[in-house]
Amino acid sequence: MGAAFLSSWPWDNLGIFKYVLYGPLVGKALASRAWEPASPDRWLCLLLALFALRAFTYQLWSSYSNMLFLTRRRRIVRDGVDFEQIDKEWDWDNFLILQIMMAATALYAFPSLRHLPGWNTGGLAVAALLHVAATEPLFYAAHRAFHGAHLFARYHALHHSNKVPTPFTAGFATPLEHLVLGLLMALPLAGACAAGLGSVGLAFAYVLSFDFLRAMGHCNVELFPGGLFRSLPFLRYLIYTPTYHTIHHTGKKANFCLFMPLFDRLGGTLDPESWELQRKNRAGTRGAGMDEAPDFVFLAHVVDVMQSMHVPFVMRTFASTPFAVRAFLLPLWPIALLFMFMVWAWSKTFIISYYHLRGKLHQIWAVPRYGFHYFLPFAKDGINDQIELAILRAERMGVKVVSLAALNKNEALNGGGTLFVNKHPDLRVRVVHGNTLTAAVILNEIPKGTTEVFMTGATSKLGRAIALYLCRKKIRVMMMTLSTERFQKIQKEAAAEDQQYLVQVTKFQSAEQCKTWIVGKWLSPREQRWASPGTHFHQFVVPPILGFRRDCTYGKLAAMRLPKDARGLGSCEFSLERGVVHACHAGGVVHFLEGYAHHEVGAIDVDRIDVVWEAALKHGIRPV
Repeated sequence: MGAAFLSSWPWDNLGIFKYVLYGPLVGKALASRAWEPASPDRWLCLLLALFALRAFTYQLWSSYSNMLFLTRRRRIVRDGVDFEQIDKEWDWDNFLILQIMMAATALYAFPSLRHLPGWNTGGLAVAALLHVAATEPLFYAAHRAFHGAHLFARYHALHHSNKVPTPFTAGFATPLEHLVLGLLMALPLAGACAAGLGSVGLAFAYVLSFDFLRAMGHCNVELFPGGLFRSLPFLRYLIYTPTYHTIHHTGKKANFCLFMPLFDRLGGTLDPESWELQRKNRAGTRGAGMDEAPDFVFLAHVVDVMQSMHVPFVMRTFASTPFAVRAFLLPLWPIALLFMFMVWAWSKTFIISYYHLRGKLHQIWAVPRYGFHYFLPFAKDGINDQIELAILRAERMGVKVVSLAALNKNEALNGGGTLFVNKHPDLRVRVVHGNTLTAAVILNEIPKGTTEVFMTGATSKLGRAIALYLCRKKIRVMMMTLSTERFQKIQKEAAAEDQQYLVQVTKFQSAEQCKTWIVGKWLSPREQRWASPGTHFHQFVVPPILGFRRDCTYGKLAAMRLPKDARGLGSCEFSLERGVVHACHAGGVVHFLEGYAHHEVGAIDVDRIDVVWEAALKHGIRPV
């Protein structure tokens, strides 16, 4: 059976080129210089501005609902929004294209509408009356009709197909539904204009209020104070709440109204538990949900100002793809820079995202410091204070494992986490640097049959473990270091018969014939020139080196793919692909799943590299 009429968008296959459909309006506005006050086509600029503000309204609500540090205790559906839902709602703004076409058609059909005054107070009263008397009851009737078996299966099921309501879910529906909604939204404005009381200000106020309330109802965060409806009971029938509308999304048998529950009351479809559930959601006392203590925390940090925008509360769709510098980020850079100074001055560690694995809650917290902060001598104590406070907070919450991201476990900063374990010897929460699995990932990437490797950052924590492991396998390791003392200290850790495989080198020329480079310290393009063609650069340096050589290949940072039963994943970890996390993150997950009782801090236990690798594979954590 073919698709139902108006059940799919005509521009579904256009991708980003769908925005070309705005072209005729934009082109005419430019050709007629519509921004000039005397232009007869000034209405084009007003129309385009209105629809830009409409899109911005939904984006602002999306940003707010993803600010878990503000909203997590008042979330209604407690599951995370996963990649599948994000992809389904990717083109949530299709309805704006449809409705701007409808609006432009009306303005061309009725030229008098192009010359409305800026404001007319009388029009507001007419529009409000028509909204209550016409738009609300007609929407209620149409909505109930769409829940009939025939129309629901062909049209409305799409809107209900996602478990977690979001502001973008408001736009996730079929063209027929948005056509009906657009006509109902136009009724109050048409009535005010027919009465000679229409105005540009009324159009902006009514349409943006309409969008504001629709996005609010789908935001999945309870906003209204619980005592409001007890103090003023009549308000229960005048304005719906996010909880009220979410009950409709989860149950589909009640709460059909547009914005006013009065019509559910009159139609006998008002869920009697709506207000009690609203009170509990507002108070954060309904069940455990997001207010429960996570079992596992990955303590991340920001890389730079650009990367700071790669979070769900800035742009959900951007955060759901691997990070890359995009042109649309450049105008936002000054705002992100200001945000950096704000969090540097006032913020503590805060939650960014979460997912569930094996029924346990895993959260990602961010230390409000950027990559360059970790290299400022005067910032060292402040960063350690932030990490310590986060660990102690996790301890109070009953978290089992805190895993430290790359710079948060820097040897020069806190000895790979030993500072906190030594300072608080009675910690129940296990502090983990995850580098044992990081080493295992890098080692398992080295092709079988390799007899020689060249390594920078060779005397670091990771470099030491990798070198000692490889020399046990009789692989010659050229360790790039100017410190003979540090080299000899590591060499003495190897068995006597293996020490010959560790070789100190002080110049890059020594690696000209070696095609396996393990990079733990930044390499400039000039230094990379010493590598022979066909060299592969394995990396554990943060940030990763630039891919300068076209005749060489570059590995990404050590990473692992989370198990398939991880649910609620909706953001990418820096530049990694979906479902993939840095190896230190995965190492903490292994530590938690295995129930290890020890802290994993300081030097890497080389004997445990294979043990941790096998444990990761056992739990479905796979190499990329």
